[in-house]
Amino acid sequence: MTIKVLGLHHCGVRVAPAAAEAVARFYADVLGLPSDPGRPEVPGVPGHWLDAGEHAQLHLIGAEGRLVDLGGGLDPSEPHVALAVPDLAAARAELERLGVRYGVLEGRAGPGSEQVFLRDPAGNLIELHAAGACRCAARARQQEAAGYLRVHGAVMFADMRGFTTVSERLAPDAVAGLLNEYFELLTDITALHEGEVFHLAGDGLMAGFGLPAERPDAERLAVSCAREMLQRFDGLADAWRRRLGVETGLGIGINAGEVVVGQVGSPRHNSYTLIGDTVNVASRLSQRARAGEALFSGSVQRALDGQRLAMSILQLPALQLRGRSSPVDIFCLPAAERLDLRPAF
Repeated sequence: MTIKVLGLHHCGVRVAPAAAEAVARFYADVLGLPSDPGRPEVPGVPGHWLDAGEHAQLHLIGAEGRLVDLGGGLDPSEPHVALAVPDLAAARAELERLGVRYGVLEGRAGPGSEQVFLRDPAGNLIELHAAGACRCAARARQQEAAGYLRVHGAVMFADMRGFTTVSERLAPDAVAGLLNEYFELLTDITALHEGEVFHLAGDGLMAGFGLPAERPDAERLAVSCAREMLQRFDGLADAWRRRLGVETGLGIGINAGEVVVGQVGSPRHNSYTLIGDTVNVASRLSQRARAGEALFSGSVQRALDGQRLAMSILQLPALQLRGRSSPVDIFCLPAAERLDLRPAF
């Protein structure tokens, strides 16, 4: 098994003739690229992977496979080859299986982004990133200049049911304490499932998966995250019930599609957020969800088809959501117990 490469975004690799054979073998065995020791080419991508000639001595990756000193130890802006892969986590697992040392740099291409760096036998730097996440691509440069990115991903909204009643019954400082417990639980679970929290307001959370860096398993991550949120919130709600006599629940909505990611607001106040029809549908689904269930759209279900997921999913009648001209196919991930604590629409 080798890492699957989808595309080449820029290339600054130079190899001395004496090292060309070893480097070409490395590209073939690790990255699954052609092994012609002369000028191996990427199918469908103009240009060559390697140019014969004297190459500079480059710095080594820091200890423990981490980029521990970007200033003097490794400079990600140095000439290198950047390769897009469909699944960065799978690429890292393959590097570990092959015993290839690599470094991980987080956040350089935007919140939640991740880049993997490694060296070929000649010392040239190689960057691996998720497909659609390279900021050197023409579309990405144009969008970044405009302050946004247009990306395919999954969006989740999670809202507490019965929160209005809780707020009426408890003192404000007690409500604040409950919200802190609640958001700590949900944000921790989001991070465990490699999601990014974009917004917290009232008792609601908005998170993205595969955003801003696209990944093929975004929908699976979002649904798995929702399942764990429902399961673990049950324990928190039970503790509140016994301690404070309040009844609460969690409702979740998930949708997948094209999303605009970027800064929205004014010079005085702005936020890094998600916008678009995909986001609107996810929000509507969360409003329709009963306590103890996650509703997700047909676009999410289609992405899950063929995947082995150890969870029970129910298909519900299509819903006519506010602001939509046609009904939306709906699927439900239920928890053990569901209650209708939704506010009236």
